[in-house]
Amino acid sequence: MYKPIFNQRSVLKFTHFTNKGYALFACLGREVIIGVLSVATLQNATASSISIDTDKITTDTTTTGRSLQLEEVNVVGTRAPLTQSQQARMVTVLTREDIQAAPVQSVNDLLKLAVGVDVRQRGPIGAQTDVSVRGSNYEQITILLNGINICDPQTGHNTFDYPVDIADIERIEVLEGPAGRVYGTSSLLGAINIVTKSSSQSALTAHVESGSYGYFSIGARVGNGSPLSPWSHSLSGSYTRSDGYSRSKAGRLNADYDGGKAFYQGNYAGEDVKVQWHAGISAKSFGSNTFYGAKWDDQFEHTFKSYTAVQAETTHGKLHLRPAVYWNHQEDRFELFRESPDKYPFNYHRTDILGLNLNSWFDWALGRTAVGAEMRNEDLLSGNLGEPLDRKHHIHGTSRDYEYGLNRTNISFTIEHNIILRHLTVSAGLTAVKNSWADMPMRVYPGIDASYRIGRSWKVYASYNTSLRMPSATELYYSVGGHKADKHLKPEELAAVETGVKYQTTAVDGKLSLFYNRHKNLIDWIRHTTDGEDAPWESVNFGRINAFGIETAVSLDLRRLLPGQHFLRKAGVAWCYIHQNQQETDGIQSRYALEYLRNKLTADLQMTLWRNLTLGLYYRLQHRTGSYTDLDGNVCSYATYGKHRNTSCM
Repeated sequence: MYKPIFNQRSVLKFTHFTNKGYALFACLGREVIIGVLSVATLQNATASSISIDTDKITTDTTTTGRSLQLEEVNVVGTRAPLTQSQQARMVTVLTREDIQAAPVQSVNDLLKLAVGVDVRQRGPIGAQTDVSVRGSNYEQITILLNGINICDPQTGHNTFDYPVDIADIERIEVLEGPAGRVYGTSSLLGAINIVTKSSSQSALTAHVESGSYGYFSIGARVGNGSPLSPWSHSLSGSYTRSDGYSRSKAGRLNADYDGGKAFYQGNYAGEDVKVQWHAGISAKSFGSNTFYGAKWDDQFEHTFKSYTAVQAETTHGKLHLRPAVYWNHQEDRFELFRESPDKYPFNYHRTDILGLNLNSWFDWALGRTAVGAEMRNEDLLSGNLGEPLDRKHHIHGTSRDYEYGLNRTNISFTIEHNIILRHLTVSAGLTAVKNSWADMPMRVYPGIDASYRIGRSWKVYASYNTSLRMPSATELYYSVGGHKADKHLKPEELAAVETGVKYQTTAVDGKLSLFYNRHKNLIDWIRHTTDGEDAPWESVNFGRINAFGIETAVSLDLRRLLPGQHFLRKAGVAWCYIHQNQQETDGIQSRYALEYLRNKLTADLQMTLWRNLTLGLYYRLQHRTGSYTDLDGNVCSYATYGKHRNTSCM
């Protein structure tokens, strides 16, 4: 049987208990081996290698100078489960500790602290958020909730309508670069996996917030569970509103927001199988101001999203199985002129996504092999997107019908093999994909990742990965409101190479990576400015575009580096630079593909002011390439932007 060798640790035995808080064990009259950690302890483990602070624990002389380490949890950078240290690819993990310390109220704001992530937030409180990774656009990454793809084939603008609050989240995993072997081929340049926390004990939490511009937010979470029971449940809900910060030329509110979320999660952890089931809804209405055109300052949008999934995993036997089935439902109503369908008909869309996937892995003499398959059906009904329907469907609450639609099925098969030795990890595999749209033939996308550990602190790594992305329905068919789509667009394809080095100790965590992305048939919306301010935005395949980037980061635990002081806790700085070899040409304006962050710098400093009162300082500097059209119709270049935030808590 193949057994990976990594971070072997000897058994830690407690043999002397006199005058200790656990002296009760002394009455047993024999040696005791502590070999099991309770679930209540493991709930605080993060995806980074964690050690209990030896400055805060008292040990016997036989254990002085040793640190007791908790086992790492698995993060998803490969098909087969591996810990973060074992991963051959670099997976950025925002832990629960990071979430609690950051001065943020939403996942959107939290992701702004990740140096390789670009967050373009429209409106207050994240009314609509576009997220991209390493120079990509919002359509080119996959957003997942507990490993389930929640992206919408209508448009990536609605992808971040996830049904969970930040209080529900255990950690966020950011996988940069093509992730087709892991999360499916829609993850052209990266994936973000939001992992919710399960309840290990019964608890109730609530929050209420209020502020200017009519801002009000309320939410609560109740959990029921016990370390002694295999069953656990949690239920959360929230409601948020705001009058917004601006008004239209006609004098009415045009940045107001009103929305709510609800999420239920159940877990069963038996001896042979683990099962999770989730259900959630997100509903919001917001003034979309000038989101889709500077000429119209009274736009409005309403979205509704429901999410249901059941996942299982076997825990014993040579063959491990992890099946999942899910259903995502999305509704969208867009008003170019708010509450005025007589001026311009409202756009209605309804999307239903059914998915079934099976992942399996097994260990044998030559390593760990994973095999997976997924079938995903995307069905869109629309008032203006897609091909004419043979049978119309009524739009609920209106006198209109859905007259157009798009139905396509994506089938993929993946095989991957992992070799995990004492110093070397190699992961190689391929994904075969066939989509029913436009009779696309089966295509194969290979990839390989490798890392080599030098001592206990250094790791060097390299990877080559490929992937593709199918065009969204908006890119294929949206030919209204100053837009002209091309339904014959080709799928985007990408080949990426990355190499780097990582250094990690209990006090210092640093990395440096170089990456090169080669795009083929890149999709974007462009307009010919020489045709005047009324020139339409057209969806096109750009052809080939190459991008080179550098990403580096260092994080310091100042309590360990400077043990004589108690004021400074942590400090960190990170920088990402990207350069594309194709820029906007004279007379052509790009809306998304060429509007990327060329430079992004983030920095933070954590301090302890007094006892449990802490202060955090955060700074972000970014420079974006490309251009935008202002309210007067002028095409302007982006300026360098800097922002600082601070937070204090007890």
